[in-house]
Amino acid sequence: MSSLDDADVRAAFARWRWVPPGAPRVQTEELLIVRLPDHFPNPLQLLRAHALRPVADLVDEALAQARRLGDGLRDDALTVWVRLDAPAGLEEEIVARGGRLDEAVDAFALDLADGHRLPETPETTETPGTRSRVELRWVTDTAAARDMGRLAAEIFGGDPPTEADAADDGRHGAASQRTGTGGAVLAYVDGRPAAYGGLTIAGRDARLWGGGVLEPYRGRGLYRAILATRLAYAAEHGAQVALVRGRTGTSAPILRRAGFGAYGQERSYRLSL
Repeated sequence: MSSLDDADVRAAFARWRWVPPGAPRVQTEELLIVRLPDHFPNPLQLLRAHALRPVADLVDEALAQARRLGDGLRDDALTVWVRLDAPAGLEEEIVARGGRLDEAVDAFALDLADGHRLPETPETTETPGTRSRVELRWVTDTAAARDMGRLAAEIFGGDPPTEADAADDGRHGAASQRTGTGGAVLAYVDGRPAAYGGLTIAGRDARLWGGGVLEPYRGRGLYRAILATRLAYAAEHGAQVALVRGRTGTSAPILRRAGFGAYGQERSYRLSL
């Protein structure tokens, strides 16, 4: 049973809105629509909605703004996230307009300040008939950032980052990991990149993102190993709560076994423009 207050956790998730620096956006009192870099899957996203008028009118405005923001994209759909703090009726309005369910995630939180025993990080994993060596590395250079980008594209879709983007990601990763504000961890199995996950520390919150494992390497403890590394880093650098959105069919069961409590579900819909 989680010791965290439900309202506090929901407020922490409401504060968590990741937007890449320099990404084009429409941001008003009611809406946050972002155009992610073109190599991302589903680059045009409605990340926040706060209704000060009828929800149908709000959706009309969101679609009009998205059409302008997404001009020139080959993807002609808006991804609408129905977050824990979404206005009443938003999901029903999106579905009524033909929105197609794309993803469902559980919102998990773990109290890092209550003495909870963090999962241990294994050095090796065993598979039938062999013993594979697992090495965990922080993403602090161009090569590691390139590996992470390729992994993300293979696991979640989209295109790998350019070499310039990988260089920028490597520099940023080195600086953030060194200063205690977060970073990303890669798992290599016998020298091949196989899994990754990142975190960002914002005040008391450790926001865990991007956890994924290549399909041939699933079931070997890699997700749990990367989770343990990030949680240890978060606790070491003063975070009190770990937050993560876990896919219901993959990472969610692992997070529950690691002690995380679920505080609701968030869903995304693809709505044609």
